[in-house]
Amino acid sequence: MSDEKKLILSGIQPTGTFTLGNYIGAVRNWGPLQDECRCFYFIADQHAITVKIEPAQLRQKTLEAYAQLMACGIDLNKSLIFIQSHVPTHAQLSWVLNCSTQFGELSRMTQFKDKSRKHPDDINAGLFDYPVLMAADILIYNADLVPVGVDQMQHLELARTIARRFNGRYGETFKIPEGYVPPVGAKVMSLQEPTKKMSKSDDNPNAVILILDDKDTIIRKFKRAVTDSESEIAFREGKDGINNLLTIYSAVTGRTIEESVREFDGQGYGTFKLAVGEAVADHLAPVREEYARLIADKAYLKECYTRCAGEALRYSYRTLNKVYKKVGFVPTELR
Repeated sequence: MSDEKKLILSGIQPTGTFTLGNYIGAVRNWGPLQDECRCFYFIADQHAITVKIEPAQLRQKTLEAYAQLMACGIDLNKSLIFIQSHVPTHAQLSWVLNCSTQFGELSRMTQFKDKSRKHPDDINAGLFDYPVLMAADILIYNADLVPVGVDQMQHLELARTIARRFNGRYGETFKIPEGYVPPVGAKVMSLQEPTKKMSKSDDNPNAVILILDDKDTIIRKFKRAVTDSESEIAFREGKDGINNLLTIYSAVTGRTIEESVREFDGQGYGTFKLAVGEAVADHLAPVREEYARLIADKAYLKECYTRCAGEALRYSYRTLNKVYKKVGFVPTELR
């Protein structure tokens, strides 16, 4: 991987299967991004334990998330995918950065407040300190760009503040990372409440398409999709259900909305919903097949995440060694 390309770092928590919305809106764009940038992806299992999760479940979800990223087109000849806990430099740098972070800064983090309300019986120090570990995730690689949603912008800004503060005290050490807004795919809405975004946390399983759903399940969910009392397949205000189905169909077939509307002119909603379901199922078939192959081959997955973690560790030690020297730690050859 060329050092001349900008480095993008992105971590995902092992929270379950990607939805069709995740896939169309973001994940399928990650593959092409590899040709423009160095892409480091990691499964944030250390962040995941800031809330209670069963150990066996965490292990399984971590491996599933890893396999999903590979199945969605991340090429390990171009990018790295590693597991956060396999690269100890993240946690090592986090402690040093704690000493350049103010208590008041952490107490103002809105995610800490939100999660504390959701988990009042487990307001732990890790939950409070989460943003410093996130800063270490970013700064240990001197990442140029960090894809962030609105909910993580505050954490990225704190990482920038910590980097500036450290640089001001010890001399230029860290790049100041920038937020990155990747190319956004179509916005996919709930199949049951098409004014709401599709979400894996939806209580109604018929509202959500998961990328690993089998073909029959996908078609059944689309057949049950909410539409309207009219009979015209058209994209316009007031037809949220049909608009959503047209958006999805266009995204997976590559046709424009206008072309899709013409294709189904004069046809009924039942025919249209079946066609959308089949198109989505066929589009996701290679992802499902590749995921099934990967998740069944634990030895190969281990080979991949071990190699990637080794590369990430070697890369990140360059920064950690520099940081340790600047703060005054006695150097060691132990690793």
